[in-house]
Amino acid sequence: MGKCHLAVDIGASSGRHIIGELKDGKIVLTEVYRFENGMVEKNGHLTWDIEALSENVIAGIKAAHDKGFTPSTMGIDTWGVDYVVLDRDGNIIGDTVAYRDSRTEGVRDELEASGRVPFDRHYERTGIQYEPFNTCYQLYALKKEHPEEMERADRILFIPDYLNYVLTGIKSNEYTECTTSGLVNAETRDWDEEMIEAFGLPRRIFGRISFPGTVLGGFRPEIQERVGFDLRVILPPTHDTGSAYMAVPAKDDSSVFLSSGTWSLMGVENKTPVTSDQSFTNEGGYDRSITYLKNIMGLWMIQSIRREIGEETGKRPSFPELIEAAKEAGDLESTVDANDPSFMAPKSMREAVRAKCRETGQQVPETTGEIMRCIYNSLAKIYADTVKELSRLTGKTFNAVNIVGGGSQDHYLDQMTADATGLTVYAGPTEGTALGNLMAQMIEEGEFKDLQEARACISESFEILRFDP
Repeated sequence: MGKCHLAVDIGASSGRHIIGELKDGKIVLTEVYRFENGMVEKNGHLTWDIEALSENVIAGIKAAHDKGFTPSTMGIDTWGVDYVVLDRDGNIIGDTVAYRDSRTEGVRDELEASGRVPFDRHYERTGIQYEPFNTCYQLYALKKEHPEEMERADRILFIPDYLNYVLTGIKSNEYTECTTSGLVNAETRDWDEEMIEAFGLPRRIFGRISFPGTVLGGFRPEIQERVGFDLRVILPPTHDTGSAYMAVPAKDDSSVFLSSGTWSLMGVENKTPVTSDQSFTNEGGYDRSITYLKNIMGLWMIQSIRREIGEETGKRPSFPELIEAAKEAGDLESTVDANDPSFMAPKSMREAVRAKCRETGQQVPETTGEIMRCIYNSLAKIYADTVKELSRLTGKTFNAVNIVGGGSQDHYLDQMTADATGLTVYAGPTEGTALGNLMAQMIEEGEFKDLQEARACISESFEILRFDP
């Protein structure tokens, strides 16, 4: 086997270990391990099973080796905002609460009313779009519910930081993940002291920020023993959006980027933050860039419908089956605001969609096909509206939408996006996040001289489909 690298790419519902190699000038991917992930009810909250996550990360590294791969480097990326709290001895304090938990409801209003954190000031400094689950609100909620845990806290590590700590013994806070907290200054790319103080959080828990490309080091001896080899752990953009944006094979800056999965992250890459519109967020990207984007509910609505039907019938419909059903309900025109909080974690997604259509005086979708058509209409509409907003806020004219990630395989949505935006859509690669993770490692290892060269290689290595309006 030649030189290879390992990307551990973990989302809210599953994780994958993917080997990347350069062969004849093209990137070749091999999936070596896959595991389920999900939230569990514990002590009245939605939480992550962080121990199971850690065990799966280690098991996947071993699986790669068992299948004949000995990667020279690896990197981990996950979703943003969620974290573990460690005491002085490096042990976890309390539960690893998940971002869909309701503990942060009302926190922003409380902070606004007290005058401690006016959101205008918060956004001006951090450039982070309001989401109830931003880490700053989670930490404030934790301090209220369990002040004794905050008293004992020595460090917070975001989920990928913690997994790296399990492997290497090194506590690090990676930049792209840190920006999702709402506690990093958008200009300085460092912790915002004013905001940390305003939220009443202890400064000691925030470690020095490290940037993508940083080499953390090798495995701890006990991990080496379990997996059978050692390698260098490198920080990619550990926030999956930062990694996905790296892998967008855009030819120039006239494309809108759309990372499509459970969430749709739609935006552009900027050198500097734009803090003039609070519905957009300025998250960290590779090479200190800013991924200027809007968080859109995305395929979560479709995944929820699929899960709901599966629970009722004992068999989840496939995505192609749901698309066919939507096509058959082709004349339904109802739409909902895909970002409405009522779709965040409803008991029934179908009922939530119907209720919103009823409330807005539109045709109420009854069949599964009609509900699917309504969701597709809604996603295409919010994508088109977001492109217009981006154009207004950046002063740029766009001629294409580049879609990466698992959602790029939904060609029905790709075509609807082209029709709604009036722009050519380029769909692919599907493994956007894992690819970005691998590219950061390969650039650090000298296999690509820079991001531009790596992106050019992606265009050569993977099929990119074109959809014209």
